[in-house]
Amino acid sequence: MEIVLQYPDLIIVLVLAVLGYSAGTMAEKRHYASIFRREKELLKMAVVTAEVHFPEDRVREAVLVTGSAVISIDYFKRLLAILRNIFGGRVKAYESLVDRARREAILRMKEEARQQGAEMVVNMRLETAAIGRNANQKKQVGSIEAIAYGTAIVVNPK
Repeated sequence: MEIVLQYPDLIIVLVLAVLGYSAGTMAEKRHYASIFRREKELLKMAVVTAEVHFPEDRVREAVLVTGSAVISIDYFKRLLAILRNIFGGRVKAYESLVDRARREAILRMKEEARQQGAEMVVNMRLETAAIGRNANQKKQVGSIEAIAYGTAIVVNPK
């Protein structure tokens, strides 16, 4: 009890750190749950990276579709990543960040294709970029943008 009275600022910082880390972890888990649910819903929509050639009478419409997502890392995971950079090894916080951004961008592209009435997306491309105030500095990643784009194909019924 004496320590709490001697260092109230330290206790406040520790409580806020634990609270911030917990809130960030819960938000990430909720986002992953949303991704899993939506991936299951859109499982039947094929997405391929190759160019596909169809007979002319089979394609009713070909439309460019895109999906974009910007995902930010929370402050406490960024702090852990900085420590990991000092000692080396995998930076799991950044791996999760990139994984969520890519999957979210692909899901948004598939949802746009479904709204167009498409059965599949062909020639899909995926790009990522670090954005933020210090994005060009190798050791500073704040947010990741992922954009997925391709051609949604609406086929004519046989």
